[in-house]
Amino acid sequence: MRVLLLGSGGREHAMAWKMSDSSILKELFIAPGNAGTKEYGTNVDLSVNDFEGIKKFVLEKEINMVVVGPEDPLVNGIADFFEADELLSSVPVIGPNKEAAQLEGSKDFAKQFMKRHNIPTAKYGTFTKDTLKEGYAFLEKMNSPYVLKADGLAAGKGVLILHELKEAKTELKSMLSDAKFGDASSRVVIEQFLDGIELSCFVITDGDSYKKLPEAKDYKRIGEGDAGLNTGGMGAVSPVPFANPTFLDKIENQIIIPTVKGLKREGIVYKGFIFFGIINVKNEPYVIEYNCRMGDPETEVVLPRLKSDLLDLFEGVGSNTLSERDIVFDDRNAATVMMVSGGYPERYEKGKQIYGIKSVVDSIIFHAGTTSDGPAIMTNGGRVLAATSFGKDLKTALKKSYESLEKISFENSNFRKDIGFDVV
Repeated sequence: MRVLLLGSGGREHAMAWKMSDSSILKELFIAPGNAGTKEYGTNVDLSVNDFEGIKKFVLEKEINMVVVGPEDPLVNGIADFFEADELLSSVPVIGPNKEAAQLEGSKDFAKQFMKRHNIPTAKYGTFTKDTLKEGYAFLEKMNSPYVLKADGLAAGKGVLILHELKEAKTELKSMLSDAKFGDASSRVVIEQFLDGIELSCFVITDGDSYKKLPEAKDYKRIGEGDAGLNTGGMGAVSPVPFANPTFLDKIENQIIIPTVKGLKREGIVYKGFIFFGIINVKNEPYVIEYNCRMGDPETEVVLPRLKSDLLDLFEGVGSNTLSERDIVFDDRNAATVMMVSGGYPERYEKGKQIYGIKSVVDSIIFHAGTTSDGPAIMTNGGRVLAATSFGKDLKTALKKSYESLEKISFENSNFRKDIGFDVV
C-alpha cells in the first residue's frame, strides 16, 4: 500500500513511525513532514491545504490512501474534495468530511449536537456582534469564572477564562466587534465553568463501528504547576491514574456511544479519529470539546502503546470493516515530555542546531518542529521535539524521558520539569 500522510508535527512523526512497522505498507510519503519523518518515508514539499497539488501527487504516485494529521485540511473539506473528484473518489481519506469536522470547526455546532443527543457538557449560549447585549445579559446571570470560546478554529488561542465580569464583557466585545480572533470569533460561545481534572479520550471509527485507543492526559501551560500561557502541549501521560474502569465506562456509555450513533442517525459520515476532551467533575464526565483528529502531544504517548497494526486499522476505516480488526495495547505506562524553543509560546527564534538526539537509547524521540540542513538537524518551530518512554509506572517512565532530554541540547531550549505532577 502506498500512503500519503499530511502534516509536519510530532503527531505525524508518531504516525509515520507506527505505520512504518506495517506489513501492508509499500511506500510512505509525508507532506510536508519534518527532519524526523524522513527516516520512515519520503518528505514531499506540499502544503496540507494545497488540494490540487495533493491531487496531482496522489495520481502521479498511485497513492492508495491519504491519512490526514491536522485539523485544517479536514475543516476545509479535503475528504469532500476527494469524494467529488472522479479520479480520486476511490482513494480513502482517513479523516472526516467537512460537515463532520464541524465538531471541531465550530464550537456552536458541537454544542448543539451534544444537546440533541443528551451528551453531558457545560451549559452555554452562542452570540454574534448583533446579539452582543444579549451576551452581556447572559454573562450577568453566570457565576465567575467566565469562559469565552471563539466558535471557529483559532490555533488553540480562542478560549479565554476570566474572573471579572467587567473584563469578560470587554473581551466579549473585543472578540465579536473587533474580531480579536478574526473570523473564528464572529460567533462566541459563552460557557459555564466546570471545575475538575481533564483527560483526553480517542476513538477511531468507520462511521458504523469504533475502536477505543488508550486515554491520555496532556499539559497545556508553559509553566510548572500549570502556570503561564497556553501552548500546543508540553507533555502527556498514559494511562491516566484517576480514569478507573468505572469512569471510563461512563465516558463510553454517556459520551462515545451517543456521539458515534448520533452522527450516524443524522446522516453525518464520519471516518477517522474522534478526540474527546473530557473533564472529570466529581467522578462524572463532561465534554469540554471535540477534535476531529488525534491530539498532539497525546499521539506521541498513545501510539507507542498501540501493539496493533495502525495501517490495518486505517484500512478497516477505509473499507468499512473496522469491526473485524483487532486492537491491542501495551499495559506499561508511557510518558512524553516536550522540548521547546526559548520564548515559546510567544516570540522565539528558529534555526538553532540540535545536538545529542542519537545519544538517546531509552526513549523514542519524536520531532515536532525540526528541519534538516545537510546532516544537521535544526529547530523549525516552537515545540521542537518530544521524548516518549515506557515504565512499569508513570514515575519510571517520566524519569527516563527526563534523562533522555538532558542528553539533547539546542540554544535556549526549555522543557517542563513537572509533567505528571498532579497524577503521579
